[in-house]
Amino acid sequence: MRTSSSMKRVMIFVDETDKFQRGNLSTALLEKLKKEGCSGATVLKGSAGFGSHKQIHTNSIVDLAVSLPDIILFIETEEKVAQLLPILEEMIEEGLIAIDDVETIKISKK
Repeated sequence: MRTSSSMKRVMIFVDETDKFQRGNLSTALLEKLKKEGCSGATVLKGSAGFGSHKQIHTNSIVDLAVSLPDIILFIETEEKVAQLLPILEEMIEEGLIAIDDVETIKISKK
């Protein structure tokens, strides 16, 4: 079975060392998205990057003390994203949230 629909893609950019209530922020965001009924989410670990502070972070042996980027990615309906945004903003102390329109195709052979 194949279904398609217009959805919103949300990408949250934070550092791997960012915390939320003494735990890892990326993990806390993932757990919160699950609790709030999000249909799925993924944490992508960056191997290099820079942000608003313009400092390049890499996974080279020289830069092991520097935190790398995490990207939390999920795709949801516009209504669900609107519901989740205030919750995400409350949890994130410093980061970037990017939202764009996507056309999704869901394939299920079960």
